[in-house]
Amino acid sequence: MKTTLIPLLLFTAVACTTDRVVDHHAGDIDELARQYVQLGLAIGQYDGAFVDAYYGPDSLRPLSTPAEEMPRDSFLMAVDNLYDQFQTIANDAVDDTLRVRAQWASDQLVAFRRRIQIFTGEYGTFDEESRDLFGVVAPHYTEDQFKSWLSRLDSLLPGSGDVSSRYQALANRFTIPKEKLDTVFRLAIEECRKRTLRHVGLPAAEDFSLEYVTDKPWSGYNWYQGNYKSLIQINTDLPILIDRAIEIGSHESYPGHHVYNMLLEKNLYRDEGFLEISLYPLFSPQSLIAEGSANFGVDVVLPGHDKVIFSREVLLPAAGLDTLGIALYFKALELKGKLTYARNEVGRGIIDNTMSEEDAMRWLATYGLYSDGSARKSIDFIRTNRTYIINYNYGMDLVKMYIESRGGVATQPDRQWELFAQLLSNQVRISELAAQ
Repeated sequence: MKTTLIPLLLFTAVACTTDRVVDHHAGDIDELARQYVQLGLAIGQYDGAFVDAYYGPDSLRPLSTPAEEMPRDSFLMAVDNLYDQFQTIANDAVDDTLRVRAQWASDQLVAFRRRIQIFTGEYGTFDEESRDLFGVVAPHYTEDQFKSWLSRLDSLLPGSGDVSSRYQALANRFTIPKEKLDTVFRLAIEECRKRTLRHVGLPAAEDFSLEYVTDKPWSGYNWYQGNYKSLIQINTDLPILIDRAIEIGSHESYPGHHVYNMLLEKNLYRDEGFLEISLYPLFSPQSLIAEGSANFGVDVVLPGHDKVIFSREVLLPAAGLDTLGIALYFKALELKGKLTYARNEVGRGIIDNTMSEEDAMRWLATYGLYSDGSARKSIDFIRTNRTYIINYNYGMDLVKMYIESRGGVATQPDRQWELFAQLLSNQVRISELAAQ
């Protein structure tokens, strides 16, 4: 009986704050933020993927055992009422900070609603789901466009045969032996940390632990623990190439997810008291910035030819690998960039039931240049996380345009780092990114 009352109590608490919101008291949004966190944690009792991180007060965690089934309608009602009250503040507030907080929380609640629907078996199209969950619809590309991008890579790669086979032959030369993985990853992370610290002030107590796991749909994951600590897990199901040590290491740590979560916790939650920041819902607009900035951050921390130099002088020797051809490989990776959108088209096809698994495998191999194992792993990821895939490439492109449009170009690294840190430290709405 107690478990079914949680959403109704949340709804009642939300409804009772209406008068205070109209008065624009500063405490109104703090109260709504408290209810936002409680609601998110309650949903997370049923949907295990809903809450990616939480470092707020333990007193806001649900006290009762969840029911067997998610109380869908009660949760949706609570979401809608909370959304309406945040919108009242967003529309009427004179204070800019108050208005931004309310707008940001409103966007997050749109994602709450859609995720509840998905979890309870009510699906939309790929574009409908991505718009509600992450605030954007990723661009559509035709097969002819992928063929055009592929032809550029075709002219670069040595040898004969199809592009995918020649690319894989080049890439396989830089596969890290399993016994060298920890050494290589720690070297990559330490270099990224050193470079990040030159530009971004981090809490003195910050730290992370590194684990190697198997049987996961992802290649790497940052489990942020709060108090400036992270658990970083690396999936070793498939061979790991030298560039992935840089990408995964930077993406999950410095200046990626570890730094992003720390800056939000310190600058907004601890320094400003924004309680809503203490809850990170995975399927929300926040993830488009998190994944987009983490991918863009790889080029911020190791720009241009620095990846080649670092790989040639440090990582490849540590892995016991030949350095011959590493510059060509990174050039191929650069040309391969747009081809990452092939996975979006595969995701769109799978979610919208317009592409068979056989066709999905062909697209990923031909246009995404995936190995057979990587392609199957990618399809598993899509089936589990659905439209989340757009955050990596389209999110990165939006973050890149947002920063560069403000003068944060590669030739102005100090300005680029300044804007990058600002993005990671504030409640930036996706509409601000998409406006670029």
